[in-house]
Amino acid sequence: MAFSVNTNAGAFAALQNLNKTTNALNTTQTQINTGLKVSSAKDDAATFAIAQKLRADVAGLNAVKGSLDRATSTIDVAIAAGEAVSDLLIELKEKAVAAKDSGLDTASRTSLNNDFTQLRSQITSIVSNAEFNGTNAVNTGGSAIVAITNDTGSNVISIAAQDLSVSGSNVTLTSTQSIGTAAAASAVVGAIESSISNVNDALSALGSGAKRIELQRSFVDKLSDSIEVGVGNLVDADLAKTSANLQSLQVKQQLGLQALSIANQAPGTVLSLFR
Repeated sequence: MAFSVNTNAGAFAALQNLNKTTNALNTTQTQINTGLKVSSAKDDAATFAIAQKLRADVAGLNAVKGSLDRATSTIDVAIAAGEAVSDLLIELKEKAVAAKDSGLDTASRTSLNNDFTQLRSQITSIVSNAEFNGTNAVNTGGSAIVAITNDTGSNVISIAAQDLSVSGSNVTLTSTQSIGTAAAASAVVGAIESSISNVNDALSALGSGAKRIELQRSFVDKLSDSIEVGVGNLVDADLAKTSANLQSLQVKQQLGLQALSIANQAPGTVLSLFR
């Protein structure tokens, strides 16, 4: 090999190897700092693109969870109102049946009718206040309970509203009926009987809807977790392996620096030829 003070091939080779080791060491340190083997598109463009798509799916599912949670709260309020209405109808039936007794005196009948009127008014109060987040599913003209179910918002669950207001489709008892006479009380008992049956059917529909929302929420949780695990499998660094690589690369860097130092001393041997 020719001696030259202009070109030091050995130093060039040592420097190239040292640069490779330094780059690998920087990559390893980044993996340790971030916990990711793919933290940017520069690391692995294809894997990074796939991971970003999956992260977008998870973000969409987070919105789905919020929508399902709101729907759950709304339908819980509707069910609570429906159960209260059902209980009140049972109390109203008791008053109406008692008022059918033709042997009641006027004072007793008046008292029963007053209680009946107050209980019926309470149904109206409960139904009109059974609202959550602006949605009332049990009032006249109530809104259906709707929740998105996929990460793009294109699919929804819709639970139909149930009219539980007085004089509505389910509570056939009218706001003007009374139990002031035995004959009137007899007619009211029939209306209450049909109302109780209708309200129970409405509660069944709401309960089934609530169960469906609950099952969907559980599925979305599992789906989101599975996708996040998938993202981790793609981009997470194996820190045990990375730690071992770090030790190895640090030693290689030190050796590379020594090799470069030795190579840089090579041109100095030319001076011995001129002594």
